[in-house]
Amino acid sequence: MDETYIKVKGKWTYYYRAIDKFEKTLDYMLSEHWDEAAATAFLTRAIGNNGFPDRVVIDKSGANLAGLQNMNCLLILNGWFWLIEVLQIKYLNNIIEQDHRFIKKLTRQMKGLKSFNSASATLEGIEVAHMIRKQQFETSGQSAFKQFAALAG
Repeated sequence: MDETYIKVKGKWTYYYRAIDKFEKTLDYMLSEHWDEAAATAFLTRAIGNNGFPDRVVIDKSGANLAGLQNMNCLLILNGWFWLIEVLQIKYLNNIIEQDHRFIKKLTRQMKGLKSFNSASATLEGIEVAHMIRKQQFETSGQSAFKQFAALAG
């Protein structure tokens, strides 16, 4: 799990992303804030879509750590017997940092997006295209264009 910065309406917004150890994109979310509440909201969404992870690798971000601690508190309150292990190891986070390059390369050329909603929709399209390129979807012999058209339709 990591976040990167995207410029929207001349202000920096925060783009949270999560991938697994096989570099498959799990979830992503654009947020106006980089704080505990935003990290918790992203984790809630990612866990709701993908299930509970055994461990999460993050950088030294205090907001992400606080969000993961909130998730562990919720697990304890709901009677779970295991917690999400938090690993703050700089070099293990390189996989997602390298995966950010694709997103940053495309958004840098845009020189900022005009509205938060259009930025979110644009980033969703970029992520889907990136997921197709990483062969995350069942191909059934279709080209990337046909897969994208099927997902969009």
